Amino acid sequence: MQKNEAHEKRHDLVLENRKVLKATGVCDVEGFDETKVYAMLEGTAFTVCGKNLKVISFSAESGDLRIEGEIDSVTYAPALPRRAGLFARLFR
Repeated sequence: MQKNEAHEKRHDLVLENRKVLKATGVCDVEGFDETKVYAMLEGTAFTVCGKNLKVISFSAESGDLRIEGEIDSVTYAPALPRRAGLFARLFR
C-alpha cells in the first residue's frame, strides 16, 4: 500500500440493478442535475452519469449518499483544488 492510500478514507459504492447507487465515505456533493451527479471523496472526485438522476439523500456527517435513476456510469477523477471553482470542475 502506498503512503497516500494509507491516509485516504474508505468508501464503498453499491449499485442495485443500475437504478439505485448507495455510496459511503462521501465528503461533499458538488452539484447535480438529471444527467450527472458530482461528488467528492477524500482526495478524489467521482461522477455518476445517467438519466432522471435524483439525489435522494446525503449526509455530510455520516458520508452516506443515495442516488436513484437510470445509472449508466460512475467515473473517478483526481479532485481539483477548491480554488479551481465550480466551472473548472464541470468542464474538465
